[in-house]
Amino acid sequence: MKNLLNSTDIATLFLDDALNVRRFTTQTTSIIKLIAGDAGRPITDITTDLDYPGLAADAREVLRTLVFIEKQVATCDGRWFLVRIMPYRTLENRIDGVVITFMDITKSKTLEAQLRQAQAETEKRAKKGTS
Repeated sequence: MKNLLNSTDIATLFLDDALNVRRFTTQTTSIIKLIAGDAGRPITDITTDLDYPGLAADAREVLRTLVFIEKQVATCDGRWFLVRIMPYRTLENRIDGVVITFMDITKSKTLEAQLRQAQAETEKRAKKGTS
């Protein structure tokens, strides 16, 4: 299972219903400072590069409502991730925590910013031309 998850190249973090680290993919360690010994530790005790102080609160909300939450979140070094928090269901269809995925969207956020800048410059030139 771990090899399969690591091969997806998507950072994935599993937390139990008390928000303790259950397991994680290798890619997660580039976002959240995790080591193998962190299994069982509360996610709130672990350092992260994410600018997402509400991560634990959102995970609790997902456990309460069973409705997934998805947000675009920046890191302190300028990367962007689409963070998706979903209930973790066992084979017996019992909720046993949350699974959090982090998809790197830095390239698309960079392109989006470049397009907005180009649009603003175009509008500025158009206004100059009409005045």
